[in-house]
Amino acid sequence: MNVGILYSRIRQDEKLLLNELRERGHEVTKIDVRKQNFGLHEAPADFEGVDVVVDRCLATSRSVYATKFVEAYDIPVVNGAFTADVCSDKVENSLALAEADVPTPETTVAFTKDSAMDAIEDFGYPCVLKPVVGSWGRLMAKIDSRSAAEAILEHKETLGHYEHKVFYVQEFVEKPGRDIRVVAVDGEPIAAMVRSSEHWLTNAAKGAETAEFELDDRAEELVQTASDAVGGGLLGVDLMEVGYDESTGDFEDYTVHEVNHTVEFKALDGVVDEDVPARVVDWLEDKVAAETGGVEA
Repeated sequence: MNVGILYSRIRQDEKLLLNELRERGHEVTKIDVRKQNFGLHEAPADFEGVDVVVDRCLATSRSVYATKFVEAYDIPVVNGAFTADVCSDKVENSLALAEADVPTPETTVAFTKDSAMDAIEDFGYPCVLKPVVGSWGRLMAKIDSRSAAEAILEHKETLGHYEHKVFYVQEFVEKPGRDIRVVAVDGEPIAAMVRSSEHWLTNAAKGAETAEFELDDRAEELVQTASDAVGGGLLGVDLMEVGYDESTGDFEDYTVHEVNHTVEFKALDGVVDEDVPARVVDWLEDKVAAETGGVEA
């Protein structure tokens, strides 16, 4: 098969994927999204002969719009435009999870500084203020007092961009110093890891320590349901353990706080026995085979 890798920068994640594809003898077409012009009717020349496009764009806006065009050209794309839309916006992400009855942190959205302050006061301290668009834990704030809330809200209000006028306020979840990242394909987990840190943010991009994590039946169920809620695809599902039971030393449940659509997997691949890029390519081969009526990829 001919796999188009739509990218803006080739990172270690993309290198792992490219190496696996080439080792299996697949043709790879690298498509730099920064050099493309997307028309309404015909695909750019770089897409000619591509069987499936894998969206690895770093910028959210490029990912969202490029996938819409690729689908309009009737080229299969991973992940699809619907999934990109839902996962790239925390409001849409939370709404999709809630609609699917997936446990997710309590969230309130406000559109003015005053109403956002009311929401923060309703949650109590600490609570969390997040940008509606963004990744790697950037511009997220744990708010511990009213004075901190006032300063942060005023700062956001003066930033100018309309997205900063959407105040996404969320309860602070008391997690055990870690969260869980699951990489899954159409809801089937490939592997999972815990990301541990003394800081309240446990993103690997912020230096959290990582280790393999074995999912139980409940976690696997939530990963499948969360994946279905956002349209499926190659996803990173983030869970936190909640409801610690002192008598058993176990947690009663999980909450799913986010689903990521251009998931990074280099950190996961480095700590688990599973060959993550190989599993991803297995899935891609199956998707292309299904698109071509069962012909082997």
